[in-house]
Amino acid sequence: MSYESIRHWCEIFGVAYARRLRRRSGPVGDTWHLDELFVTIRGRCQYLWRAVDQDGEVIDVLLQPRRIATQAARFFRTLLKRSGRVPHRLVTDRLGSYRAAHRVIMPSVVHDTTRYANNRAEVSHQPTRQRERHMRRFKSVAQAQRFLAVHDAVRNLFTVGRHLLRAGHQRLLRSRAFIDGTPRQRLNVFSIAKAPHMTVIDVKLDRAPRRRRCGSAPVAP
Repeated sequence: MSYESIRHWCEIFGVAYARRLRRRSGPVGDTWHLDELFVTIRGRCQYLWRAVDQDGEVIDVLLQPRRIATQAARFFRTLLKRSGRVPHRLVTDRLGSYRAAHRVIMPSVVHDTTRYANNRAEVSHQPTRQRERHMRRFKSVAQAQRFLAVHDAVRNLFTVGRHLLRAGHQRLLRSRAFIDGTPRQRLNVFSIAKAPHMTVIDVKLDRAPRRRRCGSAPVAP
Protein backbone atom coordinates (compact mmCIF):
# COMPACT_ATOMS: atom_id res chain seq x y z
CA MET A 1 0.00 0.00 0.00
CA SER A 2 1.48 3.35 -1.02
CA TYR A 3 1.21 6.78 0.55
CA GLU A 4 -0.59 7.96 -2.58
CA SER A 5 -3.39 5.44 -1.97
CA ILE A 6 -3.84 6.66 1.59
CA ARG A 7 -3.90 10.28 0.42
CA HIS A 8 -6.51 9.40 -2.20
CA TRP A 9 -8.70 7.69 0.40
CA CYS A 10 -8.47 10.71 2.68
CA GLU A 11 -9.62 12.98 -0.13
CA ILE A 12 -12.60 10.73 -0.88
CA PHE A 13 -13.78 9.78 2.62
CA GLY A 14 -12.20 12.42 4.89
CA VAL A 15 -14.80 15.16 4.45
CA ALA A 16 -17.75 12.81 5.01
CA TYR A 17 -16.07 11.31 8.07
CA ALA A 18 -15.38 14.74 9.58
CA ARG A 19 -18.97 15.77 8.91
CA ARG A 20 -20.26 12.75 10.85
CA LEU A 21 -17.92 13.52 13.73
CA ARG A 22 -19.25 17.08 13.99
CA ARG A 23 -22.85 15.85 14.02
CA ARG A 24 -22.10 13.37 16.80
CA SER A 25 -20.10 15.80 18.92
CA GLY A 26 -21.68 17.56 21.86
CA PRO A 27 -22.35 21.29 22.10
CA VAL A 28 -19.36 23.60 22.00
CA GLY A 29 -18.31 25.68 24.97
CA ASP A 30 -19.66 29.13 25.78
CA THR A 31 -16.24 30.85 25.57
CA TRP A 32 -14.73 31.20 22.10
CA HIS A 33 -11.09 32.01 21.42
CA LEU A 34 -10.40 33.38 17.93
CA ASP A 35 -7.08 33.94 16.23
CA GLU A 36 -5.62 34.07 12.73
CA LEU A 37 -2.48 32.51 11.29
CA PHE A 38 -0.71 33.44 8.05
CA VAL A 39 -0.07 30.61 5.62
CA THR A 40 1.96 30.95 2.43
CA ILE A 41 0.43 29.08 -0.51
CA ARG A 42 2.14 29.34 -3.91
CA GLY A 43 3.92 32.49 -2.86
CA ARG A 44 0.79 34.30 -1.70
CA CYS A 45 -0.10 35.02 1.92
CA GLN A 46 -3.40 33.57 3.14
CA TYR A 47 -4.90 33.91 6.61
CA LEU A 48 -6.24 30.91 8.50
CA TRP A 49 -8.97 31.93 10.95
CA ARG A 50 -9.47 29.44 13.78
CA ALA A 51 -11.91 29.33 16.71
CA VAL A 52 -11.54 27.09 19.76
CA ASP A 53 -13.58 26.86 22.93
CA GLN A 54 -12.37 26.99 26.53
CA ASP A 55 -11.58 23.25 26.45
CA GLY A 56 -9.30 23.56 23.43
CA GLU A 57 -11.69 21.89 20.97
CA VAL A 58 -11.58 23.43 17.50
CA ILE A 59 -14.98 24.83 16.47
CA ASP A 60 -14.17 25.75 12.87
CA VAL A 61 -11.43 27.00 10.55
CA LEU A 62 -11.67 29.25 7.51
CA LEU A 63 -8.96 30.22 5.04
CA GLN A 64 -9.29 33.74 3.59
CA PRO A 65 -6.98 36.09 1.68
CA ARG A 66 -7.35 39.17 3.93
CA ARG A 67 -7.90 40.24 7.55
CA ILE A 68 -10.45 42.99 6.98
CA ALA A 69 -13.73 43.42 8.87
CA THR A 70 -15.87 41.79 6.17
CA GLN A 71 -13.74 38.64 6.32
CA ALA A 72 -14.02 38.57 10.12
CA ALA A 73 -17.81 39.02 9.89
CA ARG A 74 -18.00 36.13 7.45
CA PHE A 75 -16.09 33.94 9.89
CA PHE A 76 -18.42 34.96 12.74
CA ARG A 77 -21.47 33.97 10.69
CA THR A 78 -19.86 30.64 9.84
CA LEU A 79 -19.22 29.96 13.53
CA LEU A 80 -22.79 30.79 14.53
CA LYS A 81 -24.18 28.55 11.79
CA ARG A 82 -21.84 25.67 12.60
CA SER A 83 -22.28 25.74 16.39
CA GLY A 84 -25.96 26.71 16.49
CA ARG A 85 -25.49 28.90 19.56
CA VAL A 86 -24.23 32.32 20.67
CA PRO A 87 -21.22 32.36 23.01
CA HIS A 88 -21.20 34.03 26.39
CA ARG A 89 -17.66 35.39 25.99
CA LEU A 90 -15.49 36.11 22.96
CA VAL A 91 -11.70 36.28 23.37
CA THR A 92 -9.55 37.76 20.59
CA ASP A 93 -6.44 39.85 20.12
CA ARG A 94 -6.62 43.59 19.48
CA LEU A 95 -7.08 43.38 15.72
CA GLY A 96 -9.58 46.04 14.64
CA SER A 97 -11.44 43.64 12.34
CA TYR A 98 -12.66 41.67 15.34
CA ARG A 99 -14.09 44.76 17.02
CA ALA A 100 -15.91 45.86 13.86
CA ALA A 101 -17.38 42.41 13.23
CA HIS A 102 -18.32 42.05 16.91
CA ARG A 103 -20.35 45.27 16.86
CA VAL A 104 -22.34 44.06 13.84
CA ILE A 105 -22.75 40.31 14.39
CA MET A 106 -22.65 39.74 18.18
CA PRO A 107 -22.96 43.08 20.00
CA SER A 108 -24.41 41.51 23.18
CA VAL A 109 -21.50 39.09 23.68
CA VAL A 110 -18.70 40.04 26.09
CA HIS A 111 -15.54 40.81 24.08
CA ASP A 112 -12.25 40.23 25.90
CA THR A 113 -8.98 41.55 24.43
CA THR A 114 -6.85 41.24 27.56
CA ARG A 115 -3.19 40.46 27.05
CA TYR A 116 -2.37 36.72 27.21
CA ALA A 117 -6.09 35.85 27.40
CA ASN A 118 -5.99 34.38 23.90
CA ASN A 119 -3.05 32.02 24.41
CA ARG A 120 -5.33 29.00 23.97
CA ALA A 121 -6.11 29.96 20.37
CA GLU A 122 -2.47 30.72 19.60
CA VAL A 123 -1.34 27.34 20.93
CA SER A 124 -3.96 25.60 18.78
CA HIS A 125 -2.00 26.68 15.67
CA GLN A 126 0.96 24.43 16.50
CA PRO A 127 -0.45 21.23 14.90
CA THR A 128 -1.11 23.18 11.70
CA ARG A 129 2.50 24.33 11.53
CA GLN A 130 3.72 20.79 12.14
CA ARG A 131 1.55 19.34 9.37
CA GLU A 132 2.58 22.17 7.04
CA ARG A 133 6.25 21.26 7.50
CA HIS A 134 5.64 17.56 6.99
CA MET A 135 3.60 18.21 3.84
CA ARG A 136 6.17 20.72 2.50
CA ARG A 137 3.60 23.49 2.45
CA PHE A 138 0.03 23.38 1.22
CA LYS A 139 -0.48 23.16 -2.52
CA SER A 140 -3.67 25.22 -2.91
CA VAL A 141 -6.28 27.08 -0.87
CA ALA A 142 -8.92 24.41 -1.47
CA GLN A 143 -6.54 21.61 -0.48
CA ALA A 144 -5.51 23.44 2.71
CA GLN A 145 -9.12 24.20 3.70
CA ARG A 146 -10.21 20.62 3.08
CA PHE A 147 -7.27 19.06 4.93
CA LEU A 148 -7.38 21.35 7.97
CA ALA A 149 -11.14 20.94 8.41
CA VAL A 150 -10.77 17.15 8.50
CA HIS A 151 -7.59 17.23 10.59
CA ASP A 152 -9.11 19.42 13.31
CA ALA A 153 -12.31 17.35 13.48
CA VAL A 154 -10.31 14.16 14.04
CA ARG A 155 -7.92 15.82 16.47
CA ASN A 156 -10.85 16.87 18.68
CA LEU A 157 -11.38 13.19 19.48
CA PHE A 158 -8.17 13.12 21.48
CA THR A 159 -8.56 16.43 23.34
CA VAL A 160 -9.48 14.95 26.71
CA GLY A 161 -7.62 17.09 29.26
CA ARG A 162 -4.77 14.70 30.01
CA HIS A 163 -3.50 16.71 32.98
CA LEU A 164 -6.81 16.14 34.81
CA LEU A 165 -7.08 12.37 34.29
CA ARG A 166 -5.46 9.26 35.65
CA ALA A 167 -3.47 7.11 33.25
CA GLY A 168 -6.07 4.32 33.25
CA HIS A 169 -8.90 6.69 32.38
CA GLN A 170 -6.78 8.27 29.65
CA ARG A 171 -6.22 4.85 28.05
CA LEU A 172 -9.95 4.09 28.12
CA LEU A 173 -10.82 7.39 26.46
CA ARG A 174 -8.16 6.94 23.78
CA SER A 175 -9.38 3.40 23.07
CA ARG A 176 -12.91 4.74 22.75
CA ALA A 177 -11.80 7.33 20.20
CA PHE A 178 -10.00 4.70 18.11
CA ILE A 179 -12.81 2.12 18.28
CA ASP A 180 -16.00 4.01 17.48
CA GLY A 181 -14.88 7.59 16.83
CA THR A 182 -17.27 9.01 19.43
CA PRO A 183 -16.17 12.52 20.47
CA ARG A 184 -15.65 13.22 24.12
CA GLN A 185 -18.36 14.73 26.28
CA ARG A 186 -18.02 18.24 27.58
CA LEU A 187 -17.38 19.82 30.97
CA ASN A 188 -16.31 17.60 33.89
CA VAL A 189 -17.72 14.21 32.92
CA PHE A 190 -16.36 11.88 30.22
CA SER A 191 -18.62 8.93 29.38
CA ILE A 192 -17.15 5.77 27.92
CA ALA A 193 -19.19 4.37 25.03
CA LYS A 194 -20.07 0.72 24.71
CA ALA A 195 -17.50 -1.48 23.04
CA PRO A 196 -17.04 -5.28 22.82
CA HIS A 197 -14.53 -5.34 25.69
CA MET A 198 -15.81 -2.40 27.76
CA THR A 199 -18.69 -1.63 30.06
CA VAL A 200 -20.47 1.69 30.33
CA ILE A 201 -18.86 3.75 33.07
CA ASP A 202 -18.57 7.40 33.89
CA VAL A 203 -15.10 8.83 34.39
CA LYS A 204 -14.98 12.07 36.35
CA LEU A 205 -12.04 14.36 36.66
CA ASP A 206 -9.61 12.86 39.16
CA ARG A 207 -8.51 16.18 40.57
CA ALA A 208 -8.82 19.88 39.96
CA PRO A 209 -5.79 21.90 38.88
CA ARG A 210 -4.00 23.40 41.86
CA ARG A 211 -1.91 26.51 41.89
CA ARG A 212 1.52 26.61 43.47
CA ARG A 213 3.99 29.36 44.09
CA CYS A 214 7.14 29.70 42.02
CA GLY A 215 9.95 27.61 43.50
CA SER A 216 7.68 25.56 45.75
CA ALA A 217 7.21 21.81 45.51
CA PRO A 218 4.16 20.45 43.67
CA VAL A 219 1.11 19.78 45.78
CA ALA A 220 0.33 16.07 46.13
CA PRO A 221 -3.10 15.05 44.85
